Amino acid sequence: MTGIELSREYFNKFGKPLLEKEFGEFLPYLAAGVCGKGSENFGYDDEISRDHDYEPGFIVFLPGEEVISRRDAFLMERAYSSLPKEFDGVPRLKVAPVGGSRHGIKRTAEFFKEMTGSENGELSLNEWLRIPESLLAEATNGEIFFDNLGEVSRIRSLFADMPEDIRRKKLAGALIIMAQAGQYNYSRCLSHGEEAAAQLCVIEFAKKAMNAVFLLNKKHTPFYKWAFRAMRELPLLGNLADSLEFLISADNSPENRELKLKVIEDICGIISSEIENQSIAPKDSELERLAYAVNDTITDAGIRGMNIFIN
Repeated sequence: MTGIELSREYFNKFGKPLLEKEFGEFLPYLAAGVCGKGSENFGYDDEISRDHDYEPGFIVFLPGEEVISRRDAFLMERAYSSLPKEFDGVPRLKVAPVGGSRHGIKRTAEFFKEMTGSENGELSLNEWLRIPESLLAEATNGEIFFDNLGEVSRIRSLFADMPEDIRRKKLAGALIIMAQAGQYNYSRCLSHGEEAAAQLCVIEFAKKAMNAVFLLNKKHTPFYKWAFRAMRELPLLGNLADSLEFLISADNSPENRELKLKVIEDICGIISSEIENQSIAPKDSELERLAYAVNDTITDAGIRGMNIFIN
């Protein structure tokens, strides 16, 4: 059973009846679910990852103190603490993970502000450029079991919907680093006998190619530990994960060098074709030129004029 499934069943059996019985007057203002840090909130937990942070638990999201007082929030916290300490053979955590407990009673605004810097889901264009996509992925993962007020779902929807100008700016930045690291510097480093530097080039190329694929899917790139797994689930270009894994994991022996260069060019061509398919910019196998072409399509003059390497 995944962490999300465990939490959902625990909530339905114990959490929901508790809220209905003891806090029914507040139900119109509440939401409950799981999201945030940890593989369990992406649905990626397995037997290995269950050695930490895996527990039956959930978050109850509260509005501000003007609706639910500090005292009532405290009573909810005490009630939450009284829930069964074990469910389906899985104990609740006795020690909170780094950064504090991931479950319990939380104010909606405080929860999202701590994660993203924004308590209501609203970000300026500059903030969209600065905030790591992995944090936005954590703010929008998991599952909301119910949301009577609708505020949690509204905020998550705003975080999930990256502005088009930002998507294109990030895409342009990914493309130009792919061009430099993969189409240019990889072979040059090999020519200089810099094996380690060459491998760094393919790693940098792979990281930015993955980011480009997530952007083309209009999805946030998650924390690097889960990037490959998440990429394989994407509907567009997810199958490029195997090629990127080869680039990273294979050595730079003479027989692999030419193959790697071919794989790099194939990946560039596929991503370039998808950019054309989405009517962003015409296909161009030279990614540095394509990067500037994508950047030129940005409508906001301030974002368009920013350094293309900004992200």
